[in-house]
Amino acid sequence: MKTVQTVEEYLLYLQDKGFHLREDAKGFIMFGQHYTEASDKMVIAAIEWTLKVQKEFDGSFFISLLENMTQNKIMTKKQTIRFLKEKGMLT
Repeated sequence: MKTVQTVEEYLLYLQDKGFHLREDAKGFIMFGQHYTEASDKMVIAAIEWTLKVQKEFDGSFFISLLENMTQNKIMTKKQTIRFLKEKGMLT
């Protein structure tokens, strides 16, 4: 995967790969980023893990994950995986 700079670029990347998010999902993403004041990198990670764990985009899961990531200052993939395992979302 190429390095993605913005959430918009990541959404275009997903679309290019055949994964189309509905407009309401994009609204959740923009709302979540604004609400949590999360960086693009953190929002992209939350989108990625939402899709991996839920197998589809689940807005409430995304918002909850993004909130937890910002509150716990989770910045790396390793920290995200550890957090998801601790919460029982990954084995």
